[in-house]
Amino acid sequence: AAREALGPDVVADLAALPPFAHQAGTLVCHGSPPSDVRSFLPEPADDEEELLEGVGASRVVFGHTHLPFARTSAVRGIELVNPGSVGMPFDGDPRAAYALEHDDGRIEHRRVAYDHAASAARVRDAFAGEWTAVAAARIEEARMDV
Repeated sequence: AAREALGPDVVADLAALPPFAHQAGTLVCHGSPPSDVRSFLPEPADDEEELLEGVGASRVVFGHTHLPFARTSAVRGIELVNPGSVGMPFDGDPRAAYALEHDDGRIEHRRVAYDHAASAARVRDAFAGEWTAVAAARIEEARMDV
């Protein structure tokens, strides 16, 4: 349903994107360096060493879980940064979540209020289907379990 809504050109453009990017000592990826769907959590997990295997960067910026946090991993002291999600944070706070990297390298998490109820209504109005109802509820509740 999402592919149909986006159209073949957008889907092809998205599929052609590289799985990660490097920028000034930072590796940027979706879930983790080896996987789009396995990610880091605010608290260390048993698979963290595996997810960071071969990473030479001092910082990994990622998403997937939509949970804003920053912490230093026990694996080679790699800093893990999840900026959160602008439209669908899953920490119960519906404000847009993002992070800034300052000139000194410090990460600052920020939140900005926006009309998330109107955004959810727009999703419901623009697209039909079960997946849009779930997405709209997640925007409204700022939780994944809805």
